[in-house]
Amino acid sequence: MISMRRFLNLTLATLALACSALAQAPADLTSLHWNQGSDDCKAHPQPPLEVHAYNPQTFLLRENLCSTFEAPFMYLLIGSDKALLIDSGDVADANAMPLAQTVMQLLPSKGESKLPLLVVHSHRHLDHRAGDVQFANLPNVQVVGYDLDSVKKYFAFTDWPNGHAQIDLGGRTVDVVPAPGHSTTDVVYYDNNTGLLFSGDFLMPGRLLIDNADLYLASSRRVADFVRQRPVRYVLGGHIELDSSGQTLPWQSQYHPNERTLPLSKDDVLALPAAIEQFNGFYSSSGHFIMMNSMRILKLSAVLAVAITIAIIVAVVVFVRRWRRRRRAAALTPAA
Repeated sequence: MISMRRFLNLTLATLALACSALAQAPADLTSLHWNQGSDDCKAHPQPPLEVHAYNPQTFLLRENLCSTFEAPFMYLLIGSDKALLIDSGDVADANAMPLAQTVMQLLPSKGESKLPLLVVHSHRHLDHRAGDVQFANLPNVQVVGYDLDSVKKYFAFTDWPNGHAQIDLGGRTVDVVPAPGHSTTDVVYYDNNTGLLFSGDFLMPGRLLIDNADLYLASSRRVADFVRQRPVRYVLGGHIELDSSGQTLPWQSQYHPNERTLPLSKDDVLALPAAIEQFNGFYSSSGHFIMMNSMRILKLSAVLAVAITIAIIVAVVVFVRRWRRRRRAAALTPAA
């Protein structure tokens, strides 16, 4: 475990790097490589949180692989009136993961307090909302619920999943587009100022886990239609699960050597509907899209395991019966 002093030093160093990058934020996020974790996290402790500034009002944050194999991304967008945090990560413990502390330090002041902060989610899964508890009791912070009723109520979706909503941050408008299919509450966020599309687990460089193929297909068409006439600089998802050659990294690995970069493109969004149309319901790939329904695969694996077990039992019973018959036959056969 990292000592508290070292932990704080690492956090401050991360913030210093982020602030120093403000004046020279990378114009090309495809050149940005993230901490690869470690093949032995105990022997080689890692800073729990990595922060990069895209521009002075936009920050990309990632929880380190050694803190959680999920290594989710979070995004902080700052307007003149308030700021928006998309997702709160996979670690609730503020001592192990100083997410709220880091975010609040990145926020500019407004009067005698920090700029108000709105915390939202790409979808309801725990690895994107476990850190909500760190923000729950902070002043000038509102956390939107992750359940479908809360999402529909806050964004005033009256015909879910149709239509889209907007968040006004003050001089910065963010569109919210429903995209269920991976889960019931998926949404993507489009920042009109930067042309960044924040796609969560709906579209990312990794396994696209499809819970409902019909909803996913409809959502892929909806999002593609939304971005078709809009500029998209980068598509930024919730995880990276591929290496630079496009191969999947080991599941639950805390070490991602040669990890590919994060951004996808507008072309990927436009190509997604055709890929989903080819999904076989279990596991398939189309281009560089890897699609799977993990629950169906688990159920099929369970059925196959039961079938194999039954087949083995039947084979053993048949063998034993034949063996016994042969012994009885041999016992009844007179000696020559």
